[in-house]
Amino acid sequence: MRGSGYQMESGDRNFYRYRFVIAGLILAAHFSVGLNFFSVSPVLPLIMEDFGITRTTASLLIALALLVHAVFGLPGGVIAARFGVKRVYFLAWLLVGMSVFSSFVNSFSTLLVLRLAYGIGFGVIIPATAPLLMQWLKPREITVMNGLDIAALTLGVALSVTTVAPIADGIGWKNALSVFGAIALLGALAWAFLGRARPLERQAISVTNITFSDISSVLRNPVILLLAAADALVFMQYTALTGWLPTFYGESRNMSLAQAGFITGLIPLIGVGAVLAGGILPLCISDKRIFFVVPGFLIGIGGLGSFLLESNIGILASVLILGIGSWSYPPTLLSLPMGLKAMTPEKVAVVWGTFVTVSGIGMFVSPIVVGAIRDYWGTFVPGFMIWAIGAWLLFIAGFALPPSVNDYSEVRQSEN
Repeated sequence: MRGSGYQMESGDRNFYRYRFVIAGLILAAHFSVGLNFFSVSPVLPLIMEDFGITRTTASLLIALALLVHAVFGLPGGVIAARFGVKRVYFLAWLLVGMSVFSSFVNSFSTLLVLRLAYGIGFGVIIPATAPLLMQWLKPREITVMNGLDIAALTLGVALSVTTVAPIADGIGWKNALSVFGAIALLGALAWAFLGRARPLERQAISVTNITFSDISSVLRNPVILLLAAADALVFMQYTALTGWLPTFYGESRNMSLAQAGFITGLIPLIGVGAVLAGGILPLCISDKRIFFVVPGFLIGIGGLGSFLLESNIGILASVLILGIGSWSYPPTLLSLPMGLKAMTPEKVAVVWGTFVTVSGIGMFVSPIVVGAIRDYWGTFVPGFMIWAIGAWLLFIAGFALPPSVNDYSEVRQSEN
């Protein structure tokens, strides 16, 4: 991969030092995205009371933000490639922090606009991260960094969900949302002063704008299409289960709301450790396809067991297995496209944008399908089964990927 345009020169001392600044800023960006992801969820009853809206209307604060995030994923990768990643990253981070103005909202529609702005920022900032990683970090570091990024986002979600209600009790829900928005806004300002699109010593890197032909070649790449489909189906199952399992356990497994919520909450909680392991283990194992086969198997059996098994022990084991599988493969998923033939940082931004768009739309649709099937047939099982079967595609994809996907790691590790 000597022609891919992001090699390090032996004497780049400043590069080695400043890449830690960039890495820290990227982690902060993902953390702030997580902070504002589900921050409105615990205070929805307060929002409904203040604005006199129904549960269906209030749910738009989450659902539409996710849909906009999905829609802007692919365009976000193209925008970052065409208009410069530093500028686009700043604007995206700024949009993530728009909830800082929640203190001043007087209507539901205004609050919804702020959430839509967040969705746009979220959709753009993820694919815009890809070229930054390729330009600044060693290949061995990129997979680890992908794991850290996802862990930072997950920790942000956990922190906001557990703290926004107590904060709202003290200062009101509007000000509570503004606190999380302010953290993101401060991060955007830090990026404005400290962020760089590429090392100053290497400004010749990747200076050509991406063309529509480049975008077309990315979207027609069979490896990319396979990975995008598999990832989407995994997270369609993930969203459907995490969204409806608490209700299912209460209705069909005689669990209390607290018990059902705790067990379901273990899926993302165990995922923090799984994603960190998923970022480190690929450094020790040369065949990256194993990181789709094993997680795919765990996702398949864990997903089925989570709603087919009746014993509490079986359910607990299933959700833990599901969480490990669902979060251990994304670091490899995000790193692997960087080694495909003729891949550049700009093209990888489009790849990541494709992942965001395809999986995001799927995550928007899957819980709706499960809910509709429950209303029509009176049971969640058929809806769960649809996505549980589809999620096995990741397991199949691990065997279907060509051996050439390992070339990037083998060549680049020998260079470093």
